[in-house]
Amino acid sequence: MTNPCTVVLEILGMLIGMGGWFCSLAATIMPQWLSLSTELSALQSYEQGLWESCVFNEVVGTECRSYDTILGLEPTWMLARVLMCLSDATCLLGLLLAIPAMSQINCCKSEGGRRIKRGLKISAAVFLCIAGLLVLTPISYVAHDAVSKFFDKTTPHVLPRSEFGDALFIGWAGGLLDIVAGILLFTSCTDSGYSEAHLVYHHQRQEIRTVDSSRKRTEYV
Repeated sequence: MTNPCTVVLEILGMLIGMGGWFCSLAATIMPQWLSLSTELSALQSYEQGLWESCVFNEVVGTECRSYDTILGLEPTWMLARVLMCLSDATCLLGLLLAIPAMSQINCCKSEGGRRIKRGLKISAAVFLCIAGLLVLTPISYVAHDAVSKFFDKTTPHVLPRSEFGDALFIGWAGGLLDIVAGILLFTSCTDSGYSEAHLVYHHQRQEIRTVDSSRKRTEYV
């Protein structure tokens, strides 16, 4: 019999993990990592992402252009690209491992199969936590770099400064959701003994009559 709490934790972990994967994937694709607006042209603003930069004009609209070269990127953006792609792949792998490990999947009902499902679930939880950390690392570093440059006193006030874009907040949400999903899946493994088969020992009384049949000896096996 499956514990209802385990089922709820598994379903919540899968749903939250899928939400975290969609958020991290959206943050990877979106160009709104940093936004830049100038006081000289209030109708125009610039946005910078991992793959392209965009110019927003209230009259013309939005025009985006991909980066011409990979080697010309700053090391911060290059590292952010690698970590975000690794995070998306790791989170997807964790979700795929968690599917056959769920209690609702009618497979591996033997004792060895339950151990395999528990191992898959723990592996999925570890992959989801790693994916969350891989998302939070580049986004937090880019945000820290933007804050440092924004409050840099050596930069003249006339020059524009970058501010947080929408992709940073979505990425933070995705990283936290991945970690929460991993914790939920790992917590569901702690109650796996509920559904384990328990061995019940029955005491059987056996009466053995001696040859003289004058007494009985009772043994418990």
